[in-house]
Amino acid sequence: MPEKMSACLSSPKLLRSLCAAFVAGSALALSCAPAGAATEKPAPAIAHPGPLADFHGTPASPGVREVANWAFYTHDNHGRAVVILDKKEATVYAFTPDGLLLASAPALLGMAVGDGTVPGVGDKPLSQVPEAERTTPAGRFVAEPGVDDTGVDVVWVDYESAVAMHRVITTFPEQHRPERLASPDPKIRRISYGCINLPIPFYEQVISPTVRGTGAIVYVLPETKAPHEVFGSWDVTDPNAHPPALAGRHPGSGDSAAPRPPQHLHEPQALRTSVPASDL
Repeated sequence: MPEKMSACLSSPKLLRSLCAAFVAGSALALSCAPAGAATEKPAPAIAHPGPLADFHGTPASPGVREVANWAFYTHDNHGRAVVILDKKEATVYAFTPDGLLLASAPALLGMAVGDGTVPGVGDKPLSQVPEAERTTPAGRFVAEPGVDDTGVDVVWVDYESAVAMHRVITTFPEQHRPERLASPDPKIRRISYGCINLPIPFYEQVISPTVRGTGAIVYVLPETKAPHEVFGSWDVTDPNAHPPALAGRHPGSGDSAAPRPPQHLHEPQALRTSVPASDL
């Protein structure tokens, strides 16, 4: 039998026929394949996948869950705590480095819808910042504990743009910020010049000590794009999900946070007023 097979393959005419049949069959198989199957990128293998985020039953949007799970599962947080701002819901979530939700709280954020920052807006006097430029930038940032130029402690999110997380301010009584913070309507909580105003107990007992204790990566979710367009994230809980073909991040801080000199904020700070933990 081997001798016969060798003889058959040695025939030029038969060999050409077999090659033609193989090429035709391959072309037919490719034509029947689902569109895009040839270029579909498989999910990357994570050598040592981390845990999924534990929300303890706390409600959260699909975007928050995607980014939280992805950050811990892929170790994008680099062993630090994770803070996520859902701009559409005007809500902040704080997690331990192991993925456990510490607490969530409403937040006040930039008045204007938008995910970028106008260059130089942080250097303008408040009176010269139009409403369209009062945005809270989306992106991945390394939280940086520091102080503003009045000596009040803050957590810098985007230092170059003078955007920080801090206690809710009462400098503008006509804006009724504490009342807005208590509103269940996230649209009512769009009032700041770009900074993220937080309930005082949440800032003092969750955000500030977490950032100063373990460091934190802050993910500010976009509101004009999908999360994967900003972070390169995907639903790691879906076995059929795939990472985006182009995983680019919105410009943000690097992974090393160096001490920063005091800097003025977009808006004046509030007094350092503590409140009891029971008010969380």
